[in-house]
Amino acid sequence: MLKNEIKEKIKKNELTQGAITSLYSPAVVEMLGYAGYEFIIMDDEHGAYSGAEMEEMIRSARLTGMVPIIRVSYDPSSIQKALDRGALGIQVPMVNSREQAERVVQAAKYPPYGKRGTAFSMRAAGYGFHGGEAFMNASDEQILISVQIETPEAAENFTEIMDVPGIDMAFLGPTDLSVNMGYRNGADHPEVQEVLSGLYREGAVMKTPIGTIASSREDVLQAQQKGACFVSLVVTNVMKKAFVNSLAPQQSTS
Repeated sequence: MLKNEIKEKIKKNELTQGAITSLYSPAVVEMLGYAGYEFIIMDDEHGAYSGAEMEEMIRSARLTGMVPIIRVSYDPSSIQKALDRGALGIQVPMVNSREQAERVVQAAKYPPYGKRGTAFSMRAAGYGFHGGEAFMNASDEQILISVQIETPEAAENFTEIMDVPGIDMAFLGPTDLSVNMGYRNGADHPEVQEVLSGLYREGAVMKTPIGTIASSREDVLQAQQKGACFVSLVVTNVMKKAFVNSLAPQQSTS
């Protein structure tokens, strides 16, 4: 039956480390699991996964014990499809209001708590081997529901959004937040940092788990110090640094 170790850890505010990728590569997912990463976020907002590819990535994650999470697209059916394929969590971009957060919960949970469609023939229910009430109860309890806070409107409505029953975590998106605040050169601008610091403070007051992104071990530790308990390393950033740092210096032959 379903068990989401990550959801249990963030409830206790324990640090959990994973990765986020927009690349289709079950092999890379396996490698991350063997390396000790605890979760993988497959980015269907910016990535280009087919349904079958997403399912293979989820299968690879479970093979190594990682928790598979889908950052869903803007398609209204994307939450349903991610969960039916076996994702143990969803991360929903651009949630700016309480009403939008309520719609997320409605899409992710079965009646009477939500409006998720029921089909036990899908991978999540073991193609019918694990269907029925026990499966639905476990899914409603174990699926991680994370909403991204990445606009000034979402920051202003943070308390109302995170007060919605069923929302488990706020994921702070510094890049989109900075762009949406009018700063295209990154999230280091003092006004952006001030908003992010305020969100960490509000999260601490509400005892709301906070997630964010990182590109290095140092970033992970800094995020934890600020109050994040869920930190995802960006796979392409890590790969880019490794590729560049692995090159030997060019030697002159003259």
